[in-house]
Amino acid sequence: MTLAPSLDDIERLAQEAWAELPAGFRELAGDVVICVADVADDETLADLGIEDPFELSGLYSGVDLTQRSIMDPAPGHPMVFLYRRAILDEWIDRADVNLRALVAHVLVHEVGHHFGLSDEFMDQLLEEAE
Repeated sequence: MTLAPSLDDIERLAQEAWAELPAGFRELAGDVVICVADVADDETLADLGIEDPFELSGLYSGVDLTQRSIMDPAPGHPMVFLYRRAILDEWIDRADVNLRALVAHVLVHEVGHHFGLSDEFMDQLLEEAE
């Protein structure tokens, strides 16, 4: 019997993916904190209008760089959440994608929100890249 990848395994994959991103990208992203949890908490799901926690594989929390102002109070650290159970479900459903690549994709997607990019714009970029 093979055990499902743990929170620590997903954290390790996320940190490896982060380290493999271009240095300029990481520098521009600044102090983004990466957090891994099994699923989003009930409050987060309710705020997003999501009933099934397996529908949310990642989330950006913070004020994106396009909305920050030196006049605003200091914001908390921007955070990217990766949700292990939803990522594993997607990985199982998509035999064409390895787990490392999927974790990297979710991570980069959520960091894209830190830069102020919309889901639609990122989807368009991915389509153009294929």
